[in-house]
Amino acid sequence: MRIQTIPAMLCCYFAALSCKSGSGRMPAAEPLWSDTGKGIVSGYAAATDTIPATLALPSYNELRYTKTEVVKAAPGTKSVLFNSTGTQLFAMNLEGMSIYQFDRNSRSVTREFKFKPTRGTGWDYETDKPIPSYEEKPVEACLSHDDKWLWVSLHNAEGIVAIRVDSLSANKHSGQVIAPRAVLKKITVIERGSTGRDSFQVPLIRTGKTPKVIARTASSSHLLVSNWHSYNVSVLSTHPERFPYATVIDTIPVPAIPRGIVVDDRNQRSFVAIMGGASLMSVNNNVWMKEKDLTVASNPRHLVIDSSGRLFVSYNRVGKIACIDPNTGETLFTASTAAQPRTIILSKNHRFLFVTCYSSDKLEVFRINDDSFTRIASLPCPGHPVGVDIYENESKLEAWVCSYTTGKISVFNFEKTK
Repeated sequence: MRIQTIPAMLCCYFAALSCKSGSGRMPAAEPLWSDTGKGIVSGYAAATDTIPATLALPSYNELRYTKTEVVKAAPGTKSVLFNSTGTQLFAMNLEGMSIYQFDRNSRSVTREFKFKPTRGTGWDYETDKPIPSYEEKPVEACLSHDDKWLWVSLHNAEGIVAIRVDSLSANKHSGQVIAPRAVLKKITVIERGSTGRDSFQVPLIRTGKTPKVIARTASSSHLLVSNWHSYNVSVLSTHPERFPYATVIDTIPVPAIPRGIVVDDRNQRSFVAIMGGASLMSVNNNVWMKEKDLTVASNPRHLVIDSSGRLFVSYNRVGKIACIDPNTGETLFTASTAAQPRTIILSKNHRFLFVTCYSSDKLEVFRINDDSFTRIASLPCPGHPVGVDIYENESKLEAWVCSYTTGKISVFNFEKTK
């Protein structure tokens, strides 16, 4: 894969809290934000989410695959992310240097956020060498503060950007003090179905080289960013009332390349998948320091957590998924997958695990038993599937999977049964 120029029940609530990190319960109220994240600043509201917990969906024990729909996206779509209500989906188009906003009901793009390209240096993952590219390559994203803010990592810009998606006019930063040294990225917004266009500049918040996954605490007060080539994780304190809307307060070194992050709000800790090694790193969220390393299999890529606190991990190189004890690191059970499992996500009832398998062009679905996995579906998904997010209602489940090489999103439909 070359990153270069463009070719041309409360479980539902848990799953929405941490940008697919699957974090657990809401913690006690946190102090007001400050530049250090450890003090209180008067005159500002607490950084908390106010969307009430979603009513529990009816119980179900089985999923029956019914059909696949294909939706046109953009070149090199790397990840997808639903808002908390499942009405809107954001697709991060790495090679397209854009973000598509989809209406789930109509399966159509309603809005495009198009970055203005600036020359930069990318990375060829096949040759492990730097290459000429552009900075504005969206990788992963996270929604916070009642879905008002979309935080997006830019592969070659060494940082993340903050976009107000509930009110585009707020991106004009009216009344804000913008430092002369601030780095801004221009975005043109194209409203589909109309001639309307708007543009604004959003702040680039420096984190580290080749930022990847962004996760947040349940209260939206803090973000964590894994920086692939910097061998560290950035911790940011959010301050949505003041430009640039988040500040790096800590940098946590890791022993090798990091990628996946999951936040365990119930126990005030986070876990980082050390993809360049064979461990998960536990972080104390009260002091933002490493607690310990948990030894696991080689090449862990993505992490999620269920409501009981168990960790689920995908192992890209060895083609496996596993359930891990978060306290001891003991592997509780595993299953083989199709080649190169990438992004994983839990169903809202935490009984099913969805796995995108990159080089094998598959979406696989596993039932989670007490002490084992059972594969219930292995579905074709051409174009190297990489990102996935889920929508559910009372009777059905939709898995939206983006494929990197085809610029398409496959919508896998499942019927729920008892």
